[in-house]
Order: sequence, then structure tokens, then C-alpha cells
Amino acid sequence: MRISAKGEYAIKAMLDLALHQQGGLQPIQDIAARQGIPQRYLEQVLLQIKRAGLLTSKRGSAGGYRLGRPADEITVGAVLRAVEGAVTGPGTPEAGRRPPPNDRRGDLAELWREIAEAVSGVIDRMTFEDLRRRVEERQEAARPMYHI
Repeated sequence: MRISAKGEYAIKAMLDLALHQQGGLQPIQDIAARQGIPQRYLEQVLLQIKRAGLLTSKRGSAGGYRLGRPADEITVGAVLRAVEGAVTGPGTPEAGRRPPPNDRRGDLAELWREIAEAVSGVIDRMTFEDLRRRVEERQEAARPMYHI
């Protein structure tokens, strides 16, 4: 399975919003700067996510974006599907691919289907609250401990 730059940017932006949800609306330029995403491209990505009902926004100088639902109700899979469409593996019918020429009988089709199902299982279980918690735990573990 491949995730495009758009998919990666969508995940990074949503994680950023989950990490900053206590700060209220987040200006797009702040999200873009923190995540290293070109702002013009991020605007397009966030619009797709907003259309899927996963974000809310407000225009104007005090405007910005915030999660449309609690972080524990938004899965990585929902965000990827909002920007990428169906999430599939190589060689699966959903991917619009036929088996490779040297696999005329589709000997690997079952394998690709199982891989796609495993990936879908992970991204459909993983919420942005899970990711937020992981980031914060990693940051906490990286803080130096001082003993006097």
C-alpha cells in the first residue's frame, strides 16, 4: 500500500490539531510551519478533510481549524479515505490492477487481499487520540531527568 504526500500531510495535520486541541482554533500557517507542509497544498488537503466532516473551521483573523469530533473518534483510516479514496493494496481489484503477467492465475491475489485487510484493520483502529498519546509519551521519555 502506498500513501501519497497528500495522505501523509493529512495525517500530519490532523495529528498536529490533536496535539494542539486545547489551544482552540489553529491558524493554517501555524500548522503548515510546524509540520513543514506547503500552505497552499495544506489548504486543499484540509478542505477535503473538512468536507468529510472531520474538521471545522472559521474564517478571518481569529480563524483557523480544529477537529470536528473528539480525537478518539477520528481514525487514521477515515482521514486517508477522505483524501485518498479507497485504501487498497497492490494487485487487489479495488486498486484497479490485474495480477502481474507472470501471475496469470492470480496466485498472489489472496496474499494482497490479506495485506490490504491487515492495513485497513490497523488504520481503522488507530485514532488520533492514540497517536497524540504516543507522541506525548515519546516526548516525556525524551526529557532529561535531573537528580540533585
